[in-house]
Amino acid sequence: MSGRLGRPFTADDAWAFNGGTHATAYEVLGAHHDRGSTTFRLWAPNATAVDVVGDFNHWGAAGSLDLDPDPSGVWRGRAPAAPGDRYKYRIKTRAGTVLEKADPFGFGQEEAPGTASVIANLDYSWGDDEWMAGRGHRLDFTAPVSIYEAHLGSWRYEPGGYVAQAKQLAAYVTDTGFTHVELLPTTEHPFYGSWGYQTTGYFAPTSRYGSPVAFMEFVDILHQAGIGVILDWVPSHFPDDSHGLALFDGTHLYEHADPRRGHHPDWDSCIFNYDRAEVRSFLQSSANFFIDRYHVDGLRVDAVASMLYLDYSRAAGEWTPNEHGGNENLGAVAFLRQLTGALYGTHPGIQIIAEESTAWPGVTMPADHGGLGFGYKWDMGWMHDTLQYLQRDPIHRHHHARDLTFRSIYAGSENFILPLSHDEVVHGKGSLFDKMPGDRWQQLANLRLLFGYQWAVPGKKLLFMGGEFAQHGDWNHERELDWGLLAQPEIRGLQHLVRRLNQLYRVEPALHEGDCTGAGLEWLVADDTANTVFAFLRTAPGRRPVLVIANFTPVPRRDYRVGVPVQGTWVPLIESDSIDFGGSGTVSGPVATEAIPAHGHGHSLSITVGPLAIVFLAPTDENGSDAGVEE
Repeated sequence: MSGRLGRPFTADDAWAFNGGTHATAYEVLGAHHDRGSTTFRLWAPNATAVDVVGDFNHWGAAGSLDLDPDPSGVWRGRAPAAPGDRYKYRIKTRAGTVLEKADPFGFGQEEAPGTASVIANLDYSWGDDEWMAGRGHRLDFTAPVSIYEAHLGSWRYEPGGYVAQAKQLAAYVTDTGFTHVELLPTTEHPFYGSWGYQTTGYFAPTSRYGSPVAFMEFVDILHQAGIGVILDWVPSHFPDDSHGLALFDGTHLYEHADPRRGHHPDWDSCIFNYDRAEVRSFLQSSANFFIDRYHVDGLRVDAVASMLYLDYSRAAGEWTPNEHGGNENLGAVAFLRQLTGALYGTHPGIQIIAEESTAWPGVTMPADHGGLGFGYKWDMGWMHDTLQYLQRDPIHRHHHARDLTFRSIYAGSENFILPLSHDEVVHGKGSLFDKMPGDRWQQLANLRLLFGYQWAVPGKKLLFMGGEFAQHGDWNHERELDWGLLAQPEIRGLQHLVRRLNQLYRVEPALHEGDCTGAGLEWLVADDTANTVFAFLRTAPGRRPVLVIANFTPVPRRDYRVGVPVQGTWVPLIESDSIDFGGSGTVSGPVATEAIPAHGHGHSLSITVGPLAIVFLAPTDENGSDAGVEE
């Protein structure tokens, strides 16, 4: 935990901020109210004058507050402003123009379309001590981590903003069995349609749903319900809105001056200059701020690949190589290593997650071993290959088994999260339900098969809201999800399957303890092109194994023999074709092994696997009991 907000700005602060190592610059920069007035501090080294205007001085009509410069480039002054007052900085540039800017370190911002910063009081009495004391194991590499990704504005409408959303979200996530919520960026953003990925307020939760303290209560409510909170965080780019960071003091202060490095062609936005020390202090402080002051359990860092490569989305001649002639952004690499090292060193128990879509080596390897130092990495390859396979007509799937088996080559190379995220259900891609082939029954069966397979293979789980009840069409941020679909029994069955998968994932150690090792999966059947059936074991040292058999065709596979390592009776834990889940009811029940060798094991069992179905089985204990048997 860092120190007091609003403390004096010392020579040590100036040295650390200008040196790129200040991780708590929010304690001294920005607007801090204390003893009836507010201290303003702003980094604008190239300005010739800086004034503060706001509600407290009638936006300059009663005389503006002139700030005084410091050798560090920080301007400062004090005024009789109070929490709730809006304000902006008027910055006179060397060219003589005057800019009106929001506070880069502002803790609050008025609701869009307004763009002023708001003096905010961050005093809050937390009630999540128990969660904070034990949260570390909940995101551990051997823990059952199941993440529900949500966009607050379109999940489910509830008057009351952050607090009301937290209460219903906590209840729903608890019921469906997820362990964590991941929120699309809640940092302030002027354009709602950017879903938060065009951030202007790197220290301000969006005011669309309430105050900063209300967002603290949001996190607190989820923590007290036993649910972790992960935030999307965007250090890769920022918009060029006139009130924001772009050309902040009339110069390229936060963004790289060379457009070949400072302009993002994909999002028409600005790229941070990671070579600038103060920018590194700014970004590191932003990440630290939400973990420190808002108790969040992790950050998912957006678009890491765009940070790492100078030629990302650029043709020849549109980028400049680094000092060694390569395409790596060495400043970004150094920043990410510094960031992850500092955050893990300060906050034991949190996780930093990379959305990184390339084969960059060592994303989750410690920085002192040559890696980037992240805890987890999204496995975009798994997502692409699995969806590509499931989208094929079943009659063609037997030609493409490698889509499912290729991942075994690299599964242990990083600590992976398996994402079925918002990115897969936007821009005309359709929903997960829409992607599935066949008639409606087959689409739902394929979706049950997809989720079963996701929960069966090694890797932590992430599902975007609505997938669990077959949301139709592209995700639309302007309206809430189609909760009315749950009036249909087969849709409730799909949701119940996700609930049961989460329950099974928690109670069967073999399904989660080996998530981040290459040894957590043993293939039994990976090349049955005649039946398009796959079978494998999930294992962990000292734990009972779980057998998974998946039939990727609409034809039931009867008397299908699979070798197993344990003699005796194996019981189904989940059969996705169960009527309870909306299936046809082609299920097996307990199966006794026979002394028939198969797949490298001395015993085997013969089982029926339903159409487009996946089955989880485990051996009973000595008393014949099993805690994970399907309800």
